[in-house]
Amino acid sequence: MACSIHAFARRREPQYREQVVEQAGLNADELEQLRRWGAGLQQDSRLEVSAAGRAIVMLIEEIERLHVLVWDHRLYPPDEDDLPVTLAQRLRHRLRPQSEPTD
Repeated sequence: MACSIHAFARRREPQYREQVVEQAGLNADELEQLRRWGAGLQQDSRLEVSAAGRAIVMLIEEIERLHVLVWDHRLYPPDEDDLPVTLAQRLRHRLRPQSEPTD
């Protein structure tokens, strides 16, 4: 039985649903424990283990950076008038070069 590529593609279309993120994530002590563990792994003489340690530390730093951004948006939400409406507008807004501060 022959199957067209279009029929296969239709069956494979992903189902997009809004995901709810649980509030119970890693606490500050757990993040610090992971940071210490990653730092310890970085000292290992095996390259793969050392690289894994560096990756863990980088991910912890990224989590902390995102945490700051989330709290910034919660404390200082953007004005509704400032938000681009369409996807094209949002992409243009994000991709445009930031203007240089003037003195």
